[in-house]
Amino acid sequence: MARMVVIYPTPKNVEEFDRHYFEIHVPLAKKIPGLRKYEVNDGPIATPIGSTTIHRIGTLYFDDLAAIEKAFASSEGQAAGADRRIFAPDDSGVQMFLFDNKEV
Repeated sequence: MARMVVIYPTPKNVEEFDRHYFEIHVPLAKKIPGLRKYEVNDGPIATPIGSTTIHRIGTLYFDDLAAIEKAFASSEGQAAGADRRIFAPDDSGVQMFLFDNKEV
């Protein structure tokens, strides 16, 4: 299974960000072809040494990296990508990681 992990820093307006994220972005993203599961953090994010400036982490699951590429080439994937630029327009703070998993 492959994952796409998207990490969002704490926005200036948390309520506005979360409203858009959960009411608009998540429903758009759930229409992406090949998406197997979508998870988000529930509550604050911490590190072993304390708090962090990260507000939201979204993890999207696909069969493999090729499925992720195909998913985001689709019209639904393009719409979700365009929407992300609305509620989190500062690309310098958003981190995205794409990778295959293996159990060890």
